[in-house]
Amino acid sequence: METKAHRPMWKTLSAFAVIYLVWGSTFLAIRVGVHEVPPLLFAAMRFLVAGIVLYVWMIAQGERTPTRRQWMSATLLASLIFVGDYGLLFWAEQRVPSGVAAVMMATIPVFIAVFEIILLRTQKLTVRLSLALLIGIGGVAVLVSRSLNLGDTPISKVGAIALIFGSMSWSVASVLTRKLPLPASKAMSAGAQMLAGGVLLTVTAAAFGEFRRFRPEIVSRGAWLALVYLIVAGSIIGFTAYVWLIHHESPTKVGTYAYVNPIVAVIIGYFLGGEPLGLRAILGTLFVLCSVLMITTTRAKKPKAVLATEEAV
Repeated sequence: METKAHRPMWKTLSAFAVIYLVWGSTFLAIRVGVHEVPPLLFAAMRFLVAGIVLYVWMIAQGERTPTRRQWMSATLLASLIFVGDYGLLFWAEQRVPSGVAAVMMATIPVFIAVFEIILLRTQKLTVRLSLALLIGIGGVAVLVSRSLNLGDTPISKVGAIALIFGSMSWSVASVLTRKLPLPASKAMSAGAQMLAGGVLLTVTAAAFGEFRRFRPEIVSRGAWLALVYLIVAGSIIGFTAYVWLIHHESPTKVGTYAYVNPIVAVIIGYFLGGEPLGLRAILGTLFVLCSVLMITTTRAKKPKAVLATEEAV
C-alpha cells in the first residue's frame, strides 16, 4: 500500500480537486439537463448507467456480489438516497437556482443531528449544538422568507420544501446505513445502491408519465453533454476519487467537501449559469455553512443511557 511519505502530492491534490470542483459543478449540470429532460428520467439515466459501470467494474476486480439481505438493504437505502433525495433535487432544480439548491442540500448534517437527538437518542442536545441547529434553520428561513426585505426574490417555496424533504431523506439513509447489512467494500456497496437507485428512478419516472413527455430529438447537445458529465465526472470519477481519499486521508479532511461544494456551486452558478447572487443568497449560504461547520466539528455527547448500554456491552 502506498504510504503518505511516498505518495505523490499531485494525486492527493487531484482527488481533492475532483470532489471539490466536480461535485460542486454537478448542480449546474443538473439544472441544464432538467430544463429539457423530465427530471426523474434524467436522474434515472445518470445513476442507472453509472451504477451499471461501477457494479460491473467491481465484479471485474474480484469483489463478491452482495447477498440477498445486502441487496434488500441497498434497495432500501437507494429508495431514500436516489429517489427521495436526488429525485427531489432534480425536480426542484427546475424551480430553484443550482447554487441555492446546493446550499439547501448542505443542511443534511443538520437533519442527521436532529434525528440522532430525537429519534435515536444517540446524541445529546448541547448549547453549541442547539445554536448550530438554530443557525441552520435561520439560513433556510433567509432563503425562503418573503417578509425579509433583502433586495432580491426568495426562492420557490415548493422547490425549497422538496429540497428539505430530500435532505431529510438522505439523513435517514445516513442513520440507517450504520445498522443495515451492506457489502464490506465501499465501492461495491455504492455500486449496488446506485444500480438499485437507477432502477427505482426509472420505475418512478414511468409511473409519473415522464417517458411519454420525453422527446430525445428536441434535446439540445448541451443537455446531453450535461448528462455525460454527470455520469462520467460526477458519479464515476467523483466517487473513485472519494473512495481513494477515504483510504488515504483522514475522514475529517475528506469531509470538508461538504463546506466547499455549496460555495463552488454558488460561484459556478453565478458566473457560468447566470444565476442571481444577491444579499439573500450570500446570507443564507453563510448561515447554513456556519451551522454545518459547527455540527461536524462538535464532539458527540451521548446520553447517559446510551453510555451505560455501551459500557455493559
